[in-house]
Parts: sequence; C-alpha cells; structure tokens
Amino acid sequence: MHAVFMTLALLAVTGLSSLISKIGRVPVPLPLVQIAIGSAASLAGLRIGFDPDMFLLLFIPPLLFADAYRMPMREFGELRNVIVMLALGLVVFTTIGCGYFVHWLIPPIILPAAFALAAVMSPTDAVSVGSMLEGGRAPARVVHILHGEALLNDASGLVCFKFAVTAAMTGLFSFQQALGSFIVMSLGGVAVGVAIAWAACRAEHYLLLRGYDDPPTHITLAMMLPFGIYLIADAAGCSGILAAVAGGMTVKLTGVMSEARTETRLKSTTVWDMLNFTFNAVIFLLLGLQLPDLVTGGVRLARAGGLSPWSLLLAIVAIQVAMSAMRFAWIWISITMRVVLARFRHRNTVIPSWRSVLVMTVAGTRGAITLAAVLSLPVASAAGPAFPGRDLLVTLAAGVIICSLLLASIAMPGLLAGLVPGENDPSLRELDGMRIELARAAIRVMQDEQERLTAHGAPLDEAGALRQEAISRLLHEYQDALRRLDDTQAAEADIRVAAIREKRTELALRLFVIRHMRELLHRRMMEKHINDETEWTITQELDFMEHELRIEAKALPQPAPPDFPAPASRRMDLQETPS
Repeated sequence: MHAVFMTLALLAVTGLSSLISKIGRVPVPLPLVQIAIGSAASLAGLRIGFDPDMFLLLFIPPLLFADAYRMPMREFGELRNVIVMLALGLVVFTTIGCGYFVHWLIPPIILPAAFALAAVMSPTDAVSVGSMLEGGRAPARVVHILHGEALLNDASGLVCFKFAVTAAMTGLFSFQQALGSFIVMSLGGVAVGVAIAWAACRAEHYLLLRGYDDPPTHITLAMMLPFGIYLIADAAGCSGILAAVAGGMTVKLTGVMSEARTETRLKSTTVWDMLNFTFNAVIFLLLGLQLPDLVTGGVRLARAGGLSPWSLLLAIVAIQVAMSAMRFAWIWISITMRVVLARFRHRNTVIPSWRSVLVMTVAGTRGAITLAAVLSLPVASAAGPAFPGRDLLVTLAAGVIICSLLLASIAMPGLLAGLVPGENDPSLRELDGMRIELARAAIRVMQDEQERLTAHGAPLDEAGALRQEAISRLLHEYQDALRRLDDTQAAEADIRVAAIREKRTELALRLFVIRHMRELLHRRMMEKHINDETEWTITQELDFMEHELRIEAKALPQPAPPDFPAPASRRMDLQETPS
C-alpha cells in the first residue's frame, strides 16, 4: 500500500509541478521547479527510497530510446566526429583533469576516489539538456551536438567510474584492461541493441504485412522493447545505455513505423510524449526528494571535519567552475582541430560563434545518471568496507548537479537571446522546398485529372460535374499554398515576410474557428441535442484538424501563431457543467 501511495503521490505532483510553473509564470526552467517541489515534499515528511539500479532500469532505457529515435540521423552522421570528441574525449579529459583538481582542492579525498567523482560527473544529462533547450531558440546544429553527446557519453563516463571505483577499493588499475573493457562494453552494447531492435522490427513488419495492426498491442510491445534491450545487454556484461540508444536508432532506420496505420502512429506519439513528460518530471522530483537528506549529511560531514558549510559550498562552486572551464577549453580545442584539418584537406567547415560555444559549455548539465551512479558507491556492510569518503563524494556530486542546473537556468536565456535559431540549419529551407514540390505535384495530379474529364468534349454527367467542382476547389487550395510558399518569383524579402505573416494569421483564424466549433459542440451536448458518442466522434475529428494546424504552425520560421482568446460562453459552459 505504501508503494502504491508513493507512486500516486509522485504522479500527482508531476502534473501539479507543470501547472504551477505555467500558471505562476515561474521564470526558471521546469526541472528546477520540480526539484524545489520535491525538496519541499521531502521536508514535509514524504520519504521515498532511492535504489540506483532500479532507477537506471526504470527511467533511463525508455527516455534514451525515445531521444535516439527522434535524433535526426543525417545530422548525427554529419556531426559524428564532433559528437565522439565530446562523448569520449571530453569525458576522459574531464575525468583526469577534474580528478586531479578535486584531489588538490580537498586533499583528504584520495586520488582514485577523486577520479571516481570526476568520472561520475563527466556525462551530461540528456533529460536536463532537452529541458534547457526546449522552445526552438537554439541553433539546430548546437541542439543536435548536445543531444548526441548526452546520448553517448553515459557509457564512457560509467566505464571510467567503474574502474576508478575498483582502483580506490583494491588499489589496482590496468589501463589495458580498462580500454579493453570499454571497447567490449561499448561495441557489445551497440551490437545487442541493433540485433534485438532489428529482430523486433522484422517481426512487426511480418505482422503488418498480414494486416495485424492493433494500436494498443503495437504501442505496448514498443514500450517494452527498450527495457528488454537494456536487460539483455546488461546481463551480457555490455552497456545497456548504449544498447537502448542503438535500439532507438535502429527502429528509426528500419522505417517500420511508416508501415503502420495513421491511427497507430498518432496514438504512439501521444503515449511516448506522455511517457517522456512523466518520466522526466519524476526524475527531477526524485532528485529533489533526496536533496534535503544529502544537504543535511553534507553539512554534518563538514562540521565533523572541522569545516564550515560555506567551505563545502565554495568547494562545490569551484568544482563546477573548473568543469565548465575544461569543457569550454575542450570545445575550442575540438573546433581548432576541425578547422586545421579542413584547411589541410581544402574543405569548408562550419565555425560556430563564441556565443554558440558558450551555450554548449553551459548546457553541460549533470542529472540522473550522475546521481544514480554516485549513490551506487559501496556502503559499509558485512560484505566489506564503505567506499573511501563516500558521504562527501555524494554531497559534492549532488551539489554539482544543482549548481550546473542553476548555471544553465541563469545563463542560458541571455545566451540564446543572441542566437539565430536557423543558424547553419538547412532544415527550414528543406521544409519549404519539400512543401513546394508536394504542392506542385498535387497541382499536376489535379490538372491531369481535369484534362482527363474534359478530353472527350462530351457534356459531363452529374458525377463528372461533382468531380470537376471538387478538382477546381483543390486546385485553388494548392495554388494558394504554392503562392505563399514559393518565393522564387519574389523581388524583395518583404514579400516573403508578408506571406509568412499571412500564413500565421490564417492558422490563428483556423484555430479560432475550431475553438468555436468545440463550444457549439459542447453546448449541443449539454442541451441533449446530441449524445456523448456523437460528441466524442466529432471531437476526435476536430483534434486531428487542430493537430495538423499546430504542426504546420510550429514549422514556420517565425513563432507559432498566438491563439485567439477562448469564447466567453465556452468558459461559462464549463463553469456551469455539473461535476
């Protein structure tokens, strides 16, 4: 009963945290609001145990699987060298450099333990990175690099952490063994993820060809896939994290989702969006729930060592500053190497602005993986002694997580304000170009059909006349869309801007009309003119229409069109509806 209550409490607080952030217009990212709410709940008496292994199994596979599925594969391939430099090279650089810095800053922490702390803090968190960059204000290239780095650097960081822990506990370390283990875990994890995902996609393809496309079954099995991949890879001694990432990418490359029905794809998207939102929120709530105990333990530990809590706080800030400086330096080193190599090969390369480099530096936040890994350090038991300085390391890691999130929430808005979202991003041009090509193809189809109807010269019958009228309406619609999209004939840029504004106004009006349709539908149902089944069917139709309009609005190169205010009568209906 206690576990059920805790689960329901977490889900309730998850919804309330987003509501509080939006209604209260809190000027900080949602993850920090959720951490604060979790801390307040902990202080109010809510206690939830934290099992690192269970945490990694329950939350990490589906989130990384979904992020990998949504990763643009072309951009991932183009940026693979940059991503690998950050996901592998930066992790090793941070582990060594920050390890020595921590040992110098706090001499009681032995060097292997300092390396373990630096290794566990080196991976960036995919969840918090996505939360910090949401809204589409960052250049797409920067977003792709940060997401790719966050997807891959967990494995390298955890391998470094594993061998640092072994060295601290046994005093033994072998570089050859560490390198060999990293290769086996990484390549093995990728192989397991690809193999299982490919087999699942082949089975799904076989069922779809035979007409078996049941959305609930399809979505349920798809949700279980990342857990199965993670467990099998972990049981084989490979990286379950990389296996989940490789599985998500494999599912996308097979294109099996494009073979499913539209209903299945729409419902699957909705379910995964809900899963992503809920799990992301619960992760930060759990972090907030652990925070008061971690802070209390850190203060007690500092006082026992003859230090003030302020000294511990300054140490946390110093570690965060050092890690940010190392990250900034590594990014500049990577850029310089790319420029030199490109000039040597006589190729062009994209040189990011200093503001983009600062965004990539500040976006290196720590989160769930860091907390789960540091809490997995051995505690004193009958099986053996505790990890040297475990409580202090846990406190420092938790402090750096909070410090990195605070730094990103404070600095990110100002840095993003000076960036152009479309910087070095061809996706907007590609989007318009593809829409133009599709509109022209539709016009050609309609014109061919029109010519076929009038080819014989005989008067059209009733069915032919209706078809001709429908063709004329569709031709007008597609030609109007082409006129707005195709700016090749434009003499000035103002024409293009006017076309975009016209489209935004049209979308806003269409959304406004749909709101009034919902108002009338609701009123007719309350008046008993229609039953609830009729209302549900038409509501689904309106939902599909509004979903398409919002996708089109989101793809515009300017902010999405603002909604018109909801009709007053609709608000009155909702207030008068009996509970």
